Amino acid sequence: MKLRTYIVEDNATIRDNLIGALQELAQIEAVGMAETEDEGKAWLAEHSTQWDLAIVDLFLRQGSGLGVLAACRNRPATQKMVVLSNYATPDVRMRCAQLGVDAVFDKSSEIDALIDYCIAHGSSRTQPPGAAIQAS
Repeated sequence: MKLRTYIVEDNATIRDNLIGALQELAQIEAVGMAETEDEGKAWLAEHSTQWDLAIVDLFLRQGSGLGVLAACRNRPATQKMVVLSNYATPDVRMRCAQLGVDAVFDKSSEIDALIDYCIAHGSSRTQPPGAAIQAS
């Protein structure tokens, strides 16, 4: 079962390369994309049961990824929000944590960690109930 992923990224080249890499390496299914805060908030709210993961950039063509994150604070625990940004500073990471983000990744140095995160989150969704429980 593929991880239904929504991407909020205004740079088409980065977005297309990210989707291609994640589809190939992490078995995600891109269910949609947005370039602006308003588009991202609207789609995620209108399709609240149709995504498992949202990957959000902070600096967008209009608005901010922070607004998208804030709009999704009350999502179910099974839906994950991650930030992928060139500005993954300690202050940004702290602000994202305050908004309930599950992880923050730096575009320039943590793409492999994002791929690993997607693989781990995708496989945790496909395990039968109790499969993750280790026998003692």
